Amino acid sequence: MSEEQGRRRYESLRRTTQALETRAEIARAARTLFLTRGWAQTTVRDVAREAGVSVPTVYSTYGNKTGLARALADAADLSGDVPHLLAELEDPAADPARQLAAMAGFDRRLYERSGDIIMLVREAARTEPDLATLYSDGRRRADETRVQVFSSWPDGVLRSGLDVATAVDVYAAICNIDVYAVLTGERGWSPDRVENWWGDVLARELLVKSGP
Repeated sequence: MSEEQGRRRYESLRRTTQALETRAEIARAARTLFLTRGWAQTTVRDVAREAGVSVPTVYSTYGNKTGLARALADAADLSGDVPHLLAELEDPAADPARQLAAMAGFDRRLYERSGDIIMLVREAARTEPDLATLYSDGRRRADETRVQVFSSWPDGVLRSGLDVATAVDVYAAICNIDVYAVLTGERGWSPDRVENWWGDVLARELLVKSGP
């Protein structure tokens, strides 16, 4: 096979790689500008200039500024490492306390790696209906996971007076982005310390005490 034939053979792969690199560069530029300038002050033209591409390229790749934010939010969801969480939740040896610790670990990873994007989407949701839906959908999915986990526990595991819906509310009040931000940003806690504390508090507030 000649050198020219080899180049033609891999041209499709080359184009795909270039397209992925362009998508990634645009997303990096959008994240940088959204977080430094704010959602409202950033335009698609700004993103294109930062990424070194044309404005039409941004539109053809992500649709519009809301599409960019949606892509960043999707990436944020993945940053918590869902496969890791599932493996821990489905471990036959995982009792309710360990499952709570696994869920706290997921939230810690999510906030540590993408908390800035979550806060950005929440703020932009105040004026952008599409992002308001995106944010509420993310909160709903998180609640659904907690309902599934708590509902799988045998009777008598939750503390007296707690039903599943209330347990989900208590979890959300303890493990949320604002608590994480205050403890790590203002109080000097490490992410490890937050995660461990969450696990202890959740077990204490949600589960029947075992042992003496």
